[in-house]
Amino acid sequence: MSSPRQALTDALAAGLAQRADQGLLRGRRVLQGAQGRLVTIDGVDLLNFSSNDYLGLAADPRLAEAAATTAARYGSGAGAAHLLNGHSAPHHELEEALAAHLGRARALLFSSGYMANLGVVQALVGEGDTVAQDRLDHASLLDAARLSGARYGRYPHRDVDALAKRITRAQGRRLVCTDGVFSMDGDLAPLPELAAACATHSAVLMVDDAHGFGVLGADGAGSVAAAGLGADEVPVLMATLGKALGSAGAFVAGDAALIDHLLNHARSYIYTTAMPPPVAGAALCALGIMRAEPERRSHVLALAERFGAAARQLGLSVPVGTTPIQPVLIGDSHTCTQVAEALLERGLLVPAIRPPTVPAGAARLRISLSAAHTDADVDRLLGALDAVVPDALR
Repeated sequence: MSSPRQALTDALAAGLAQRADQGLLRGRRVLQGAQGRLVTIDGVDLLNFSSNDYLGLAADPRLAEAAATTAARYGSGAGAAHLLNGHSAPHHELEEALAAHLGRARALLFSSGYMANLGVVQALVGEGDTVAQDRLDHASLLDAARLSGARYGRYPHRDVDALAKRITRAQGRRLVCTDGVFSMDGDLAPLPELAAACATHSAVLMVDDAHGFGVLGADGAGSVAAAGLGADEVPVLMATLGKALGSAGAFVAGDAALIDHLLNHARSYIYTTAMPPPVAGAALCALGIMRAEPERRSHVLALAERFGAAARQLGLSVPVGTTPIQPVLIGDSHTCTQVAEALLERGLLVPAIRPPTVPAGAARLRISLSAAHTDADVDRLLGALDAVVPDALR
């Protein structure tokens, strides 16, 4: 008889072998240096199309200097939860700056976007309430709904009519959650139409703008601002600091009552140590750079338009989109992995995205563009894709 430890090991190994057979096994590579346009991974220099560093700020020396200055005064760690004595002046200053930038009354910092979504959804709804979500919402929103105790369901991607039918027959408090920019497709939620449906059916609209904040809208205020909406239409706005702002963590912005409610009821906020003060210092610096250097946004969006148009001319399956996320649809997981490896051999880091992150049969290369990229970088990527993507996929 095998020991419990051996039985567990055997069961886990069998499951991993099955994932490998399906072309779904995942692993890690080691980044040896700063995030950026050029990276060194496992000793190999690569042109990077794999990060969410949309404004090219992750390795900006100004952020590093701000973090170091903050660390010198406040230390490397918060040492406690926000509600004990871990809420430092850099946290408070960052919250106030984010709220002002977005034209909201208050903002509340979380240690990650995942924790923000878990905390918000579970604080706003529970047993007897209803959550409706786009089918392609981020996993954190789906998990948040499952754990909230509310009834939840997913409507077809961007289908406002289907959403309206779902919330018409919903019970209790009604919460509608959507990504502003969908992380694997790069397309936009139909926010004005969603807001109108929520207003008609007395539902609260929450937008996860992790991939829109810093990139879209006036002054980088995100997809909600780009859609011409404000706090009346979107009372709950979440965004992250680890993508366009090159730092880490997340925040929720809204009315004072919302923030005070979350401060008292969001378990993922209450029961965790606050983010390190140097992280808040770096994010505050990045927010200032984002506002002062709008050319970063215009450049990365121009690169996205350039790449998408040229890729479609090559016959590649690239949906029309205006964000830095530009997927090349492949379909089969094994083929997608092979194409990604072929690009790696040519010095290009492009991730293969496979189920369950995307639906079965919808594996794709997820190309993320950055303000640090050049036209020549995009041309090199296009040439490599033209060489390695099988003709049968065009």
